[in-house]
Amino acid sequence: MSEALVKQQREFNKLRKRLRRNVGQAIADYNMIQDGDKVMVCLSGGKDSYTMLDILINLRDHAPINFELIAVNLDQKQPGFPEHVLPEYLSSIDVPFHIIEKDTYSIVKEVVPEGKTTCGICSRLRRGSLYGYARENGISKIALGHHRDDIIETLFLNMFYGSKIKAMPPKLLSDDKSNIVIRPLAYACEADIARYAEAMQFPIIPCNLCGSQENLQRQKIKEMLQSWERETPGRLENIFRSIQNISPSQLADADLFNFTDLELEREESAEEKNLFSDDLQQPALAR
Repeated sequence: MSEALVKQQREFNKLRKRLRRNVGQAIADYNMIQDGDKVMVCLSGGKDSYTMLDILINLRDHAPINFELIAVNLDQKQPGFPEHVLPEYLSSIDVPFHIIEKDTYSIVKEVVPEGKTTCGICSRLRRGSLYGYARENGISKIALGHHRDDIIETLFLNMFYGSKIKAMPPKLLSDDKSNIVIRPLAYACEADIARYAEAMQFPIIPCNLCGSQENLQRQKIKEMLQSWERETPGRLENIFRSIQNISPSQLADADLFNFTDLELEREESAEEKNLFSDDLQQPALAR
């Protein structure tokens, strides 16, 4: 093997080790997967979900706990969608899988005006289908492929366009409390995932429902954050850590912190008590 290939393999091993460590740490920190869990890995055909599945398979095979994996894809009936790609890939790696067939594409195109972003309604329809499948099939955890950069972008999207400090939690209980969503890639950066997916030669299926996506708000946020990272390497990691290190009393949400009932709890020092006592003992004329 040439020196260049040896170096390339060494770099890939470091990358794989880093991603596995990121996933393992996130799972441990948020108690994402427990003994006996049946984990539904939501596979879109993109780099993130392929990487998540690959790392979870390794974890399943080597972790000290027992849990099941099932890969699930929602076929949204997009025109030209290569329906054979995922079944062939999943069969080749011997992973149980299921394809949910639901024509959400037609619904999105009917409801959303031409030229408007389809991401919001598309996401809600996908989530409803996946939640329903999980409830009906004894799934205890739903694994999504959102990574650290997705979480940070969502934070700024909500601040800039929604007037909220809100992101994507690594672990989430659904509103009806019937599903738990986990994001094992929460500590992994997108650049690492992209390099890993390329090295692994995953059969990527591009999302073409929304067109080029160039004018979407998320794309603008992504460009802003990437610019910050180029100017100050490590800035995105600091932003993510800030999401984990919140001081409610230093913000301004009166529902999150009780500012209304703040009261002084001051005790007088010995010096203050003596001064007050001396003042009381002075003759009236002196006062």
